[in-house]
Amino acid sequence: MKYIDEFRNKDLSLKILSRINKIVLPPQVNIMEVCGTHTQSFFRFGLDKLLNPQIKLISGPGCPVCVSSLGYIDAAIKLAESKEVIIATFGDMLHVPGSKSTLGKERAKNANVVVVYSPWDSLRLAKENPDKKIVFLAVGFETTAPAVALSILSAKKENLKNLFFFSSLKLIPSAMGYLLKDKRLNIDAFLCPGHVSAIIGTKPYEFIPKKYAIGCCVAGFEPLDILEGIYILIGQLVQSKPKVENQYVRVVTRNGNKKAQKFIQQVFKTTSAFWRGLGRIPESGLQLRDDFLRFDAGKVFSLKQVNRRIGPPATKCKCGDVLKGLISPKACPLFAKTCKPDNPVGPCMVSSEGACNVYYKYR
Repeated sequence: MKYIDEFRNKDLSLKILSRINKIVLPPQVNIMEVCGTHTQSFFRFGLDKLLNPQIKLISGPGCPVCVSSLGYIDAAIKLAESKEVIIATFGDMLHVPGSKSTLGKERAKNANVVVVYSPWDSLRLAKENPDKKIVFLAVGFETTAPAVALSILSAKKENLKNLFFFSSLKLIPSAMGYLLKDKRLNIDAFLCPGHVSAIIGTKPYEFIPKKYAIGCCVAGFEPLDILEGIYILIGQLVQSKPKVENQYVRVVTRNGNKKAQKFIQQVFKTTSAFWRGLGRIPESGLQLRDDFLRFDAGKVFSLKQVNRRIGPPATKCKCGDVLKGLISPKACPLFAKTCKPDNPVGPCMVSSEGACNVYYKYR
């Protein structure tokens, strides 16, 4: 398959691995892969077993389901209790734990929760159910935001009165800057997300080497992509020349997708946002502009979000520390015991991009 098989070439992968493993390194090099898909690919292809053990890849908060705040889930569950509301959501969100329940458990009690595959499906639901109020749970990063923005623009154009959007859209570069303020992490470099960067480009990461002297490399998701991205970052470290580089040139440019950015800017404005495990981060979220407030479920339904960094203390869940890269999933006392994919205690075990889910599946 063109553009996939080529980047799974075993011989080329071994050559790059050999080059990486010959480089003289400090006792430990910490590279954070911000994207959950990178975490998934890294373990799926066994790259962790082949790399020099001095190179440690740290999972970051790159799973949008995982960082959706407790308060957001609780508010969505509260909405689902209303007989006049239909919640439209991506499937992963069904099992993300709130304070006392999940959307999946509420659906089992006959709450109107419908799994959709795209924000566009919410428009169809609104037309098919004129007597109901449809609320789409807009969860995701910059990758998801353009489709949500276009859906809202279409809803406005079609004058849909019964469709609303509950935004938990978040911005990755702001979270990366926030993480660098935590000196416990000792991040030496970032492997930047490919999907997000296809929208925003590489330019938004340039503050990181300038302000923090930390190198960044945008990489794709196949073995060769990841290994080449690591090789580039190791080269920056050895030469003490941190900068932003782009391995994923077949998809990502410096300025990104201008048309997608235009739609996002037309519909949304930046705001502070609460990330599960991290807390409130300035300028890291998207909220609807004033022209689109009639679609804002938070405003229309007067939703209040009571947020905590992690779930109830009694759970002993360490998902917050996993999301910050402070510990690996195996260091959580619940991992693979109480907390499993079919019975997740924390959100990191829910999504296929969650670090705990990936560790459980592949390690």
